[in-house]
Amino acid sequence: MKKKSKRTPSAGKSGRRSFMKWSSALGGATALCGTGVFYGLKAAERRKPEADDIIWTSCNVNCSSRCALRAHVKDGVITRIETDNAGDDAYGGHQIRACLRGRSMRHLVYAPDRLKYPMKRVGKRGEGKFERITWHEAINEIAARLRKAIREHGNESVYINYATGQVGSTLSKSWPPSGTVIARLMNCLGGFLDQYGTYSSAMIREAMMRTYGDGGIGSNGVNDMAYSKLAVFFGWNPGETAAGGSAFMHDLLTARAKSGLRIIIIDPCFTDTAVSVADEWIPIRPGTDAALCSALAYEIVTNNLADEDFMHRFTVGYDEAGMPRGVPGGNSYKSYILGHGRDRTPKTPKWAAEICGIPEHRITRLAHEIGTAKPCCIAQGWGPQRQANGEQSCRSIAAIACLTGNVGIHGGGTGALPDCSHMPFVRFPTLSNPVKASIPMFLWTDAIVRGPEMTAKRDGIRGADQLKSPIKFLWNYAGNCIVNQHSDCNKTQAILQDETRCETIVVMDNFMTSSARYADILLPCVSNLEEADLVCHDNTAAQQYAIFAGKVVDPMWECRSVYDICSDIAKRMGVWEQYSEGRTRDEWIHYLYAQARIILPDLPPTVEEAFGMGIYRRPAQGEPFVPFESFRKDPEKNPLKTPSGKIEIFSRYMWECGREWELAAGDRIPGVPEFLDTWEGARDPLRAEFPIQLIGHHSKQRTHSTYGNVDWLKRVAAHELWLNTEDAEARGIRHGDRAKVFNGRGEVEVRVKVTPRIMPGVATLPEGAWYTPDPDGTDHGGCINVLTSQRPSPFAKGNPQHTNLVQVVKV
Repeated sequence: MKKKSKRTPSAGKSGRRSFMKWSSALGGATALCGTGVFYGLKAAERRKPEADDIIWTSCNVNCSSRCALRAHVKDGVITRIETDNAGDDAYGGHQIRACLRGRSMRHLVYAPDRLKYPMKRVGKRGEGKFERITWHEAINEIAARLRKAIREHGNESVYINYATGQVGSTLSKSWPPSGTVIARLMNCLGGFLDQYGTYSSAMIREAMMRTYGDGGIGSNGVNDMAYSKLAVFFGWNPGETAAGGSAFMHDLLTARAKSGLRIIIIDPCFTDTAVSVADEWIPIRPGTDAALCSALAYEIVTNNLADEDFMHRFTVGYDEAGMPRGVPGGNSYKSYILGHGRDRTPKTPKWAAEICGIPEHRITRLAHEIGTAKPCCIAQGWGPQRQANGEQSCRSIAAIACLTGNVGIHGGGTGALPDCSHMPFVRFPTLSNPVKASIPMFLWTDAIVRGPEMTAKRDGIRGADQLKSPIKFLWNYAGNCIVNQHSDCNKTQAILQDETRCETIVVMDNFMTSSARYADILLPCVSNLEEADLVCHDNTAAQQYAIFAGKVVDPMWECRSVYDICSDIAKRMGVWEQYSEGRTRDEWIHYLYAQARIILPDLPPTVEEAFGMGIYRRPAQGEPFVPFESFRKDPEKNPLKTPSGKIEIFSRYMWECGREWELAAGDRIPGVPEFLDTWEGARDPLRAEFPIQLIGHHSKQRTHSTYGNVDWLKRVAAHELWLNTEDAEARGIRHGDRAKVFNGRGEVEVRVKVTPRIMPGVATLPEGAWYTPDPDGTDHGGCINVLTSQRPSPFAKGNPQHTNLVQVVKV
């Protein structure tokens, strides 16, 4: 492997040489060693100069963290990676320590499967057969295909696929697609078909927006649990989903130490978070959270534990007296709970126990614990919402927080995900998109197959009544959602292999991922250690920070930055001046840093000082964040951004959608939170053939599919199907055996972890494993999306990738 490679003529100028220029103002070894100064706090103790250069950089994957890394470089080669070691690590200014994934980044940069040169497909899509071409040929080919798509089908036929392999950075980000340099290029050319929603949170975003209005997706900060007496978490697992410097677990452990709160975790799995902090684990069948919450509400209401004053003053739709005009009787939340609604069924603990698998007496006791703990924090992760009835699960959990009067106060919460600390920061300007139509991000394969048939009332199209064109040109940068992370790999593969549908797929990535194999033109991008960028923290706990990530090594082989690639395409398309504003990538960093200083005036005066410093930190100050606190104090002066100005337990908008939209057979959109039986749910008759409910979880070995090719991490955290001891014994499966997991959509072969940490009748397979099918179609990589469905949820049109029924047999 080469230590350095020749630069391409138009590669960006931001390199180790320019970093040395930037750092020289701070003087020699001090700048190179990087003190990671706490701006406004005591500087870290300076360390003795070391033999290697040490350059601050970051891990920018989609794990809720943006962790600081210190790359040791000798003779132009990374020798090792370590993490933040600055400051005294006192709470509030604690170190932003990377997990094992970030610390193994050297293995990504020097991975043997790095893409090295531009390539053009010569075999069938998905076969992975390519031939090397020059950058000149690649740019000309892309420009010609892009012109053709726009000329023949319009700008609405061009789509930037969902991708989260590079998030947190400013110039090199891959998400959201509308915030990327590709979006800026397309907006210079007349726009592109946009998307809304995320694979992480599609259902909860829509459900909470209809409950609390804009901004309702978050809840009280984790550090606010220092005021709580009881915390009940539905599927929240920060110990694994946010394992790095986001510090959720650090904040949670600190809050518990202050308050002594009791923590109950409701989850099909005994997660690492439950192992670490839970006083009690209550296993539940996937997709039945709304049934449990309905029974909790029944007990709370019938035992006079409800905060009726709160419900009458701050909410709409709790009882018949609080319903909007024109809605027939029996549609209130209380009517549903008490059995006065359409199904005439009281939602008793006995009723719920048969559905969710939690004993009746435990449901009753939990209701009394929640109803009497003042204050009580009700929170949920994003796993429960990734179900076919996910919108109802979200709203049902939120309803319990409202019913007990815990919204808008310290120690309580909205029932959503505990909120993150937010620091304003500069964004790369992408210009406005002339195309107004957008699709749910989960329905992009539908938009390839039946684009003009997709409508607002059937498919959730926004900005237009229906689409004008199918997707004909697909951009994919730093993402693996073309196949690996999207549902039903086999169905997706069949769609993409029909070249009469989507005519062009351009992939820009570091590796030959499962998605890269479907490219028509495949371009090698630099890793984030081969370019400089400005990185803002993302879903972190109480601490706020920015990382000034220097270029650690020069780009290898013919790898280039996405900005420079799009710059060359802009030249071929005649829009370079508008796209670049005459700036190189390095000059954009200087410009954007100047804009950042307008937002954060206490940043260092120059970009050189910022990159020499490495990290800017703004510790949390004042009281923990409490959403809707002003609304709680004075709802008339501080109304919510809902149609009624109040919390909408009954959403007229959702109720009308349920009456007016064209829904798939069996789908419903009620106005109040209800438990809905679903296809491939806990009570689907299909369980006679496929008896195991399959869900997914986040692996410590990967962030989604990123790091999935690092052998170090594969040895540390094996990829295994979790199967309950009872289910394993019934199938003759022992711990470590390989099993076949299958349903009507596909089949995977994977090693089994036999464990009591998953409830009987349920299995969980870590998402993100690289799809590796054999000629017969059996996937040996263990990719869960071979088994998931492309059928969307009713309201958000999101990805119900935890609603699956399978059978498991020993190989």
